[in-house]
Amino acid sequence: MNAHAEDNTQQQSKGSLVIIGGALRVDNAVVWQRIVQQAGGKGARIAVIPAAAGSPEKSGGFAVESLNQHGAQAFLVPLSVKHAQFKPQDIVNDPAWLGKLNNASGVFFTGGDQGRIVQALVKADGSKTAMLEAIWALYQRGGVIAGSSAGAAIMSTTMFYDAKPVLPTLKLGVTDGKEIAAGLGFIGPDVFIDQHLIIRGRFARMLPVMLKKNYKLGLGVDENTAMVVSNRGEVEVIGYKGAILFDLSQASTDGAQKNFNISNARISYLDRGDRFNLYTRTLTPTADKLQNKLNPAQAYNTDQRFYPDILANTVVTDLMFHLIDGKQERAIGLAFGMDTQPELGFEFSFSKVADSQGYYSNASGAESYTVHNLRLDIRPVSMNLPLYK
Repeated sequence: MNAHAEDNTQQQSKGSLVIIGGALRVDNAVVWQRIVQQAGGKGARIAVIPAAAGSPEKSGGFAVESLNQHGAQAFLVPLSVKHAQFKPQDIVNDPAWLGKLNNASGVFFTGGDQGRIVQALVKADGSKTAMLEAIWALYQRGGVIAGSSAGAAIMSTTMFYDAKPVLPTLKLGVTDGKEIAAGLGFIGPDVFIDQHLIIRGRFARMLPVMLKKNYKLGLGVDENTAMVVSNRGEVEVIGYKGAILFDLSQASTDGAQKNFNISNARISYLDRGDRFNLYTRTLTPTADKLQNKLNPAQAYNTDQRFYPDILANTVVTDLMFHLIDGKQERAIGLAFGMDTQPELGFEFSFSKVADSQGYYSNASGAESYTVHNLRLDIRPVSMNLPLYK
């Protein structure tokens, strides 16, 4: 990120973001409490906007109740294209609702379909509605913008819109106005955000978007987990699991190859408690992990592993943990599917390089890893069909 972008982001906002990967449980007190804390603590007025939800009253009511249980004075803004009673255009220009937002210090966007949030808050010509202007003003004066799932997707300037599954996304690419569209951009123009990431094997679908829209940094947060982003570009992971970080500043692609490919991307796993600075690109693991930096010469894992379905639930992190704490220098994963072009698949090659680092802790009673800067290369491969007779 260049200095100008940093100045611009800091100038834009004194506020913070809480970006949640979806499926936020009612008992995840650390995330709910943090939203309230970022909004100013006990008594903080937080507007809940259920615009993405299929049943806005129900989803919005759940979020209001959860925030209030942790000390907020949250209130529901009945903004939704699905609302039975109110039309979005009536809400976004209503002085009473705008007044409530002007007196609030936080906004929470529920999950659902992120296209509905943009539909409700952005005019047909792409300009901001009065309510979106009020939300930006809240953020700029030091408030918090929080969002789960669809509410996380809107945080970057580009978001998935009508997205295909991961493998078809790699095979067919993404088109503006179809698979991707403009988000609300609270995190600024330099970072791409995705959600439900590890549990759904979605990490790979970030890459075609990042290449197309020229993002160098991508952050994908897992379910029931959040990234708290300060106005100084400091990202802290909290909640249940972690986040995947992509850095494409050294990456390249072979334009002569018609199928998706990438060389020399960097992939990292940020565990809960870890911090990453978007401006300096430095990773700071938790204190217990800092005492346990992994030494390749004393690698724990000695077996050689191969991963036939790299896009399956949590497989990418299993690979990263095993590789960084193992004798193996390179691990291969494959992605094939019986969708369009079943003979076409992708080889994912993860390797340790000079700046790869790993950290380990079992202080919580469970093994946990932080992995920084593994190299990732992806190339198209083909399989002879039928695979077996």
